[in-house]
Amino acid sequence: MTHFPEPDTYDGVPEPSLSGGTDAYRAERALFTGDTGAFPLEIRQALVRLLRGPYIDGTVDAHLWTTIQTHRASLQQYLSEIFLLLTIDADRKIAMLTPAEIEAVHTQPIVARKPLRREETLLALRLRVLLDRHASTGNDVTITRSGARELLAEHRQPGAVDDKRLDEQTDSSLARLLALKLLLPTELGGEYRVSNALALALPFDSIEQIPAYLAALDSSPDYDTLELGTGHDVAATAPEENL
Repeated sequence: MTHFPEPDTYDGVPEPSLSGGTDAYRAERALFTGDTGAFPLEIRQALVRLLRGPYIDGTVDAHLWTTIQTHRASLQQYLSEIFLLLTIDADRKIAMLTPAEIEAVHTQPIVARKPLRREETLLALRLRVLLDRHASTGNDVTITRSGARELLAEHRQPGAVDDKRLDEQTDSSLARLLALKLLLPTELGGEYRVSNALALALPFDSIEQIPAYLAALDSSPDYDTLELGTGHDVAATAPEENL
C-alpha cells in the first residue's frame, strides 16, 4: 500500500485528504502553469502585499488583516526562509516585516529604502509625537498641508526666510510620507490621516527619545537622515552620541 505524506496544515486547519496522491493534490491546487506552491490563493496574496510593503493597515483592509491573523504561522514559516519576521501590532492593527538579526553573508533581506531627508524626518517625528498625544482618545490623528508647513517652519535654520523653499519642502515631505503610506489621504483636500504604522516605522524604543533627536536636527544641518523600520534596516544614521 502506498503511503502519502500528511496533508499540509495551515495554522491548525487541515487541508482536504489526499485521494489521488501528492502530484494530483498539487495539480488540483495549482493556480498557474508550472505552479509547485502549496499555499492557497489568499495566503499567497497576503505574502505579496507584505513583501511589497511598507506595511498592512488592518483598519483599511479588514479582509487582508483577517487573513494575516488567521494564517500568521504559515506566513512566518515562509518569511523565515528569507530572513524576515512578521511583526503585528494587534492594538494598532498594523502588520509589517522586519529583518531577522543574523550575522552571516547573503542574509540582508530586500534592498533598503532610501532614508528620509531632513524635512521628511522632522515632519515624521513631529507627527509621531502628535500620534502619541492622541493615543488614548480613539480618534484619528489628522494633519493639514498648512499644519505641516507650520511644523516645518518651527525648525527652519536661523536666518531662513525663503517661503517658497518652505512650501516646496512641505509639499515634497508630504508626498514622501504619502508614498510610504505613513500619511493617508482623506476625503478633504489638503488633509491627511496619520497612520498608526508611524509608531512602528521610526527607529526609537521610546517616544521620549524623539525630542533629543529633534534638537540634534535643529542644531546641525548635516544631521539629516533617518531610516525607517519598514521591513528593512532599522537604524538612525546620525551619530550615536547626539541621541
